[in-house]
Amino acid sequence: MDYFYAHFTSLVLIPLFIFLARVSDVTIGTIRIVFISKGYKALAPILGFFEVFIWIIAMGKIMQNLDNWLYYIAYAAGFATGNYIGLLLEEHLALGFINLRIITQRDGSNLIKRLSDEGFGVTQIEADGSQGKVHIIYCIVKRNAYKEVISLIYKYNPKAFYTIEDIRYISKGIYPNRSQLKPRKLSFIGRIGK
Repeated sequence: MDYFYAHFTSLVLIPLFIFLARVSDVTIGTIRIVFISKGYKALAPILGFFEVFIWIIAMGKIMQNLDNWLYYIAYAAGFATGNYIGLLLEEHLALGFINLRIITQRDGSNLIKRLSDEGFGVTQIEADGSQGKVHIIYCIVKRNAYKEVISLIYKYNPKAFYTIEDIRYISKGIYPNRSQLKPRKLSFIGRIGK
């Protein structure tokens, strides 16, 4: 019985522990990097502590058993899975702001009016494109609201070209009331992170 338990632990439990530890620390690391890029100075060091603490525990298990190749596979698989989960989580949190730059050859006044009616700040510039006159519309929105703007673009000007750029800091601006937007889970992060 002791022989079976020892092999089960060595071949299943410890690799599973290493895998889950790596998933955890890489997920935390991915979110920490996002917080750093968004300027959440208070949360990044706390996440960094837990990231490294979990990593040390996982590495300790590997260093105790350098001859077990399952541990290396569990470590690598946990790293890959942690990256994926971290990116999914970051996308779900939708922290910060983005700049939507909309370029249209059609008159953008209907789109601009609708965006303004929805509470979004909009700036328009007339410019010369490679195929003639264009209208450039800038709209800075919270990341959790950009799908609303995209749906309005498709509704009022489906052939418009648009780009989305991440913004680190903003100063002032016009944004829809919080009650107009869908509630965002984990919104407490924005308040304690800055």
